[in-house]
Amino acid sequence: MKTELLLIRHGETDWNTERRLQGHLDIAMNPEGRRQAQALAGGLMQEKLAAIISSDLQRAVQTAGEIGRLQGLPTRLDAHLRERCFGGFEGHTYSELPEIFPQAYAHWKSRDPDFHFPPKQDDVHNCGESIREFHRRVMRCIAHYGAHYAGQKIAIIAHGGVLECAYRQARGLALNAEREKKIFNASINRFVWENQTLKLVQWGDVAHLEQAILDEIT
Repeated sequence: MKTELLLIRHGETDWNTERRLQGHLDIAMNPEGRRQAQALAGGLMQEKLAAIISSDLQRAVQTAGEIGRLQGLPTRLDAHLRERCFGGFEGHTYSELPEIFPQAYAHWKSRDPDFHFPPKQDDVHNCGESIREFHRRVMRCIAHYGAHYAGQKIAIIAHGGVLECAYRQARGLALNAEREKKIFNASINRFVWENQTLKLVQWGDVAHLEQAILDEIT
């Protein structure tokens, strides 16, 4: 039996607009993110969900809560759906990284699947996750829910990196391949889990956000 998976990125945060790495840091949505989450929930009203599963970081939890409010469903939290941990890179903007961590930044941009980040100053044991470790974590989690909700449709609310892992798996891309598609906040990305295989159905649906804008101006 196949499971329909709606993989959804959380609504916008101020750090998204600043291009600041969030990782495991618990950043809330901004007002635009809350608007996006409400529009997303409205766009899913006609779809019967069996479950809503979310990363335990508040930007995802807030997004999931808007969906759950209209679906009449609780949110199940799972830390395995967190964004990749970026170690000492977390909290810095992309533009700051080459100056603060020149060697580590160059290594990161080489797309080495086993690269680890410099540790955080307040936690020398936290060197983040390599792409390989992160991908393994995410795919084990998706496989678990795909099997558990066989024959049903579920929403998984997570982060850009989590969605990228799913996209790579479904497309059969190498871990060090360049990103092919943009990952939009509050986007719906449709997959099917069947015979222990993840298949991509639709990527980057943000029509619900555009409709919400039209509703506001008409």
